[in-house]
Amino acid sequence: MTTAAPEEAAARRFAGRVVLVTGAARGIGRATAERFAREGACVANLDRRREENEAVAEACRRAGADALALHVDVRDVTGVEAAVARVAERWGGLDVLVGSAGVYSGGPLEEVADAAWREVLETNLTGLFVCDRAVAPILRRRGGGSIVHLSSMAGRTSFPATAQYSASKAGVLGLTRSVALELAPSGVTVNAVCPGNTRTPMLDEVAATVAPREGLEPAEWLRRRAADCPLGRLAEPEEIAAVVAFLASDEARYITGQAIEVDGGMVLWG
Repeated sequence: MTTAAPEEAAARRFAGRVVLVTGAARGIGRATAERFAREGACVANLDRRREENEAVAEACRRAGADALALHVDVRDVTGVEAAVARVAERWGGLDVLVGSAGVYSGGPLEEVADAAWREVLETNLTGLFVCDRAVAPILRRRGGGSIVHLSSMAGRTSFPATAQYSASKAGVLGLTRSVALELAPSGVTVNAVCPGNTRTPMLDEVAATVAPREGLEPAEWLRRRAADCPLGRLAEPEEIAAVVAFLASDEARYITGQAIEVDGGMVLWG
């Protein structure tokens, strides 16, 4: 009998497991879905962007995974519950939830519209709560599993004109701790990842919004954000996905209720 090399075993560490990734159509969510697919998981991609979400599911299939695209907005409680039920029916359960769905808006405090506040809080925080609530009974019955929330360095520190975004991402950390304590007796770990500035479509949107207020072009604003970082660069989505996968893996079974900074040292300045 031959034994697989350690790197080969690690490459298939999610074989036979079922992973649901929200916000899977772009950026960190996409990189995460494709990472789990390469490591052998069955992957359900949930996102409101239909065409992009289908493309990610197809990329997961090309990587050898059984993949399902679910076109749902995390603010749609009924839609989320139906999607989770569909995943459990298709694969007989669920092992990992990655809550990556998120939006950004910002602006001077006096200019933040009620609708903008609600959209960010309902997507980034309430949407996570809805997903956690939907998967909790399945994970309890499973007798274990993992939930990984995507927060942000903005959940640890704040910047001017980011009230709704910072509030939502700080709220994710409180949600993480509470759900971790509640699900720990069932063997379920719950952690958060706090990315710094990462090369994603969302960061491009942030740059387009913020740079003009600072008298800069978006490309120059991004260059300065890279220079601000102790490591001197922006993160790549795959670097965040690697930490998410670690927290969902057996190697991290004794880690729960934590918020892991993946920000190149940015919060050290704060």
